[in-house]
Amino acid sequence: MSKTKSAGTTRLGRDSKPKYLGVKLYDGQKAQPGSIIIRQRGLKYIPGKNVRRGHDDTLYAIKSGTVKFKQITKKRFDGNRRKAKMVEVI
Repeated sequence: MSKTKSAGTTRLGRDSKPKYLGVKLYDGQKAQPGSIIIRQRGLKYIPGKNVRRGHDDTLYAIKSGTVKFKQITKKRFDGNRRKAKMVEVI
């Protein structure tokens, strides 16, 4: 029999990897086709002209141009209105 308890694994130390979300190209910067503008979860920013949404809600450019951010008023299904942030490539 051993005198000390065996050193087993700890219950700590399970940390998830960072997801690197956020804005990648800011207002006024140049975008190439396929370049990622925003990585997000959910639709915090909605796609506008020349911007598409990926399956993980990533917004990317489909044409080359300049990135523009603007705020719009969007109508909901129940008739209420909300402010939404839109991203365009012009």
